[in-house]
Amino acid sequence: MSLGLYVFTRTTAPFHKSKRQTKENWSTANRFGQRPANQHIGPGEESITLDGVIAPSITGGPKNLDTLRSMQSEGKAWILTSGTGDVLGQWIIESVDETRTAFTSDGQARKIEFTLSLKRYGEEDPDQLGDLVNSL
Repeated sequence: MSLGLYVFTRTTAPFHKSKRQTKENWSTANRFGQRPANQHIGPGEESITLDGVIAPSITGGPKNLDTLRSMQSEGKAWILTSGTGDVLGQWIIESVDETRTAFTSDGQARKIEFTLSLKRYGEEDPDQLGDLVNSL
C-alpha cells in the first residue's frame, strides 16, 4: 500500500492490520404517533486505520513515523493506493500514534507499535494534494 509516494514496506513502516469503516448519512424526522422516518441523504465519513510494528533492528526505524508526521503537518490530502494497484482516492492523515517498548541499555526502543488513522478527503481538489518530494 502507498500513501502519496510513501510506500509501506518491511523497510519503512510495515502494518499487520487494516481496518476500514464507511458510513452513510441519514436524516431523521419525528412524526406524531409514528416511529421517526429516515431519509438517506448521501455518503458519510470513511476512515482507514493501519496498525503495525517497527523493529528498528529488522524493519524501518522511527524516522519513518516522522515522515508520516511531516506529511500530516502539511495539511494536504494524499492519494492512497492498495497493494494490488487499486486507487482508493484522496485521504488525509488524521493521527499518527506510537508506543515504544523493549528498550536497550542506551534508551533505544527495540519495538515501536504504531497506528495510522486516515480519513477520506471529500473534495477532488488537485491543489490540496500533498507533495512528498518537497515535504522531506
